[in-house]
Amino acid sequence: MNAEIYKEIKRRILFLEYEPGQILNENVLAKEFGVSRTPMREVLYRLSWEELARIIPRTGTMVAEIEFQKMMQTYQTRLGIEGEVGRLCAEMATNRHREQIRTVRQDCQALKSRKEAGSLVEIDHRFRRILYEAAGNSVLQAVSEQLYTLTFRLWYVTLDKGDWEEEVDEMLSEISSTLACLETGDAVELVRLRREALVRHFDRIRAKYLGVPGGASL
Repeated sequence: MNAEIYKEIKRRILFLEYEPGQILNENVLAKEFGVSRTPMREVLYRLSWEELARIIPRTGTMVAEIEFQKMMQTYQTRLGIEGEVGRLCAEMATNRHREQIRTVRQDCQALKSRKEAGSLVEIDHRFRRILYEAAGNSVLQAVSEQLYTLTFRLWYVTLDKGDWEEEVDEMLSEISSTLACLETGDAVELVRLRREALVRHFDRIRAKYLGVPGGASL
């Protein structure tokens, strides 16, 4: 499989440049990227396996719809995974990891004065990469990243809605509370905080996506 083409098409799907429900024409994409249909087909099958796209016989490949019920179930599954990432981080994080998180927090703070959805996404990605490295479990990382990817579009589509400073403050709170636990090595508390942050995250998305009051539970 052509890794560069895969990354680019996946990026377009995640950042909604390809809209949910849009049909991706294999021939058109192959021509755009200057490859034959075979490597393009391999990329589209991979995205289908990741549930970001769906192969429709005699029609083509459709960008997966954002199904709220499925997203809710995915968030429910993420609760246990994120808790385990937190537990391992509390036990294994080094001073270097803690210093990296302090830098991420500082960069996140700077976003309160400017609304840049892409920059906030990058902050989130950097923060998660540090946690994965600290946890030191590649299998857990792979599962967590896959579940995160499935829910990413739901977050991204709502990111410009509502109060921007509140969105940044929530991420700052998550980063700061995680850092505090890493400094004390309190694994039990970090498991609770990582799960609690995910529930609040889902609650905000639910309120903005469905236009309903907060207070959701997973």
